[in-house]
Formats: sequence, C-alpha cells, structure tokens
Amino acid sequence: MKIAIYSTRPYDQLYFDRYNRQFGHELHYFDTHLDAETLVLSKGAPAVCVFVNDPVHEPLLKSMRDQGITMLALRSAGFNHVDIRAANDLGILVANVPGYSPYAVAEHAVAMILCLIRRLVRAHARVREGNFSLNGLMGFDLHGKTVGIVGTGKIGTVFAHIMRGFGCQLLGVDPVESRACRDLGLQYVSLQTLCRQSDIISLHCPLSAETRYMIDDAAIADMREGICLINTSRGAVVDTAAVIRALKSGKIGYLGLDVYEEEEDLFFEDLSDTVLGDDVFARLLTFNNVLITGHQAYFTREAISNIAKTTLANVAEFEQSGQCTNQLIAT
Repeated sequence: MKIAIYSTRPYDQLYFDRYNRQFGHELHYFDTHLDAETLVLSKGAPAVCVFVNDPVHEPLLKSMRDQGITMLALRSAGFNHVDIRAANDLGILVANVPGYSPYAVAEHAVAMILCLIRRLVRAHARVREGNFSLNGLMGFDLHGKTVGIVGTGKIGTVFAHIMRGFGCQLLGVDPVESRACRDLGLQYVSLQTLCRQSDIISLHCPLSAETRYMIDDAAIADMREGICLINTSRGAVVDTAAVIRALKSGKIGYLGLDVYEEEEDLFFEDLSDTVLGDDVFARLLTFNNVLITGHQAYFTREAISNIAKTTLANVAEFEQSGQCTNQLIAT
C-alpha cells in the first residue's frame, strides 16, 4: 500500500526502510507537518502516517476522506492530537502503536530525577570550567523517599519497578488499578493525598478532558515544599503558568519536562539560529533547577524499531482485512 509519511526525520526513514523489506509498502516521506496545505502531497496514497505533533481535527479529516484516504496510521501510542470520533464517523480507520517501549519513557523519567536531585548538569558544567567546588550541589538520597506515580499503565508500572529498586515508597493515582503495582507495595490514593505525601511526583497519564491541567495551582498548593515534579506524559497535563509561579516561590524545587503544552512549533526542530518566540518556554529555561528535553523520552533504538514495525504491520493488516488490531474507536 502507498503510505504518505509526514514529519519525517532521517532516523524515521532509516528504520521504516529497514523493516519495510518484509512488507513491501510504497513509502513516501515528507519532512513537513500534515495540514490543509500539505495534504496534497499525499495524493494517491490510501494511508497517511503522522507523529504526535501533527494535529488531525475534523476539517482536515473531511479533506482526507474527500481525497480518498482511508487509513490514518499513528506512529505513537498517544492519540489526543486526533479527533477519533470524527475519523470513525468519516470512515477513516485510525491505528496507533501501543506499548512500543514503556522502558524507554520510564527510564528517561528516572534519568531526569537523578540529574535534577544530584544536580548533575550544573556539576558537569562546573568541572568543564575547572571549578571543582561542591557548594550548591548537595542532593538527597532516593532511598526511603515517597514517590507518587500519576498513571500506572505500562509505563507507570515499569517506573514503579525501578523506583522500588531504589528503596522508595510508592503511591499511585489511576482509575484502573494495576495488580503488578500493588504487588510492589504501591498504595492507591487520591491525587490530593499523593501530592501531600510525595517527595517526587512523576506523571505517566494520557491527556484527556479529565487530566488536562491536572497539575494546577490547587494541586501544587497541596505538594510538599521543594517537590521534584517530572512530566514525560503530555504537556497539557501541567498548567505551565502555575508551575512557573511555583518555581519562583520555591514550592517546586526540581522540575523535569520532556513535554510542553505548546511544543508543536518547537520540538523536533533545530531552532538554534532563531530567537524563541514562546515567552513562557523561555521563562522556564531561566531556572537552574529545571531540566527540559525535547520529547526525547521515547527515543531509543528499541522504541523506534517497534514503532516502525508496528506501524507497517498495522497498514498491512488494514490492507488485507479492512480492519486492524490496534485501531482506535471513540468511546
């Protein structure tokens, strides 16, 4: 099947070409985002493939249907950027890549915690300048600390295993409880209790109407002074303005972000020769207790391999049967 693949980077093409040898699809790569103007590039392709920063809402879906597109293949687990209900109504099958590598994201969250609480970025910069002073670099032990996990699905469960290995006490928030997490000793509590009792909070929940701005002024007010907050889920789970206020007051002592609510025009691009127009993001960069990575948590060889293989398999299954095991249905 002919597939138009948008927002392509060199590593995407490398892995898609590698695994397409067993599928034989006709792949066409575009480094631009999918939108109303670039849709014409996919003319003649029944399937379109996009990444997390390509919003696909009802007007665009209607144009896709009119152009003859019958499948939207997401090379991500998250799908909040797509109007699934509209796609279902228009007869466009949408399929994602669930669980491509929960280890990648969970391990990245742990790496951010360690970098922040042991001040490794600042320490590395000092040593490169010949400054071996330890002033201002004191951290704290993870052992014995209470870690709150918001979202105990596949990624949250892997993260819980790792933090249990450090000797941490575990609290969790999720409408669907994980037996594996309970077996680790994780205690399910309310979000308010988790905020009040945790030394570290890590977010691993999807973005939905219920989780949008879950971490707001009220939630932060319940947190311990100097809390370490990590977000590797979706940017809009956190109210960035509220977080900046908490950084200024000292309520948040350490902040690790791999996602940002307005990341669409920033992440995955080289903007090193431009002036950032996003004043909120620029403000975040001024804090020395903030660590930001550009939606990098998923980015491992294993994850990219699984994304490419599963995406191609999703299209092959659709081509053969008109259905797909990983298709998304609005609830």
